[in-house]
Amino acid sequence: MKTLTNKVQVLFLICLTMMTMWHYNKISQTTRPNLNLQISQFTKEARGEIYCLAENIYFEAGHEPTLGKYAVAFVTQNRVNSGKFSDSICGVVKQKIGSTCQFSWWCEDKPKFISTNNLLTNGANPVYNESLRLAIHFYTNHDNLKDPTNGALFYHADYVNPNWSFAKKEITIGRHIFYNYKRNSNDRL
Repeated sequence: MKTLTNKVQVLFLICLTMMTMWHYNKISQTTRPNLNLQISQFTKEARGEIYCLAENIYFEAGHEPTLGKYAVAFVTQNRVNSGKFSDSICGVVKQKIGSTCQFSWWCEDKPKFISTNNLLTNGANPVYNESLRLAIHFYTNHDNLKDPTNGALFYHADYVNPNWSFAKKEITIGRHIFYNYKRNSNDRL
C-alpha cells in the first residue's frame, strides 16, 4: 500500500509540473521578450517612446512579476488608444490632470531626476534592463499580445484606497489592482 501511495504522489507531482510548464509556456508565448531587437534599431521618435515606456514599467512595476510589468505597459497603451488621454506614450506617462500626475513617479523628485538625466540607460541596472527589454517587445508586438488587464485605464497598488467611484475593478495582478470606467460613466479623474 505504501508503494502505491508513493506512486500516486509521484504521478501527482509529475502532472502538477506538466500543468505548470504548460501554463508558463502559454503565458510566455505572449510575454517572452524578443531579445534580438536592440534600442538602436529604432527611430529617434520610437526610442523616445520606448524609453518612456521602460521607465514607466521600471518605476511602477520594476519588482512585479513579468505579467505585472506587461499590465502596466498595457494600461499606458490603453490610455494612448482611448482618446481620453495624451496620444503618445511619453505624453501619457508625463500627463498631469490638475496638479496630479497620472503616474505618481513622474511627480516625485528623485525618479523624475533619474529619468530626465538618462541615468538608467547606462546598462548597469538589471531591473531597468529587463524593463527596457519588455518595453521593446511590447512596443513592437502590443497589437498581437493579449491584454491581461481587460482594457484597464487605471490601477493602484493594493495598499492604497483612492475611492474611485467611477471605476470598475477588472483584475488584480501582483500588487496592483486594475480598473476601467464603469459603463456609461463620463467621470474623469
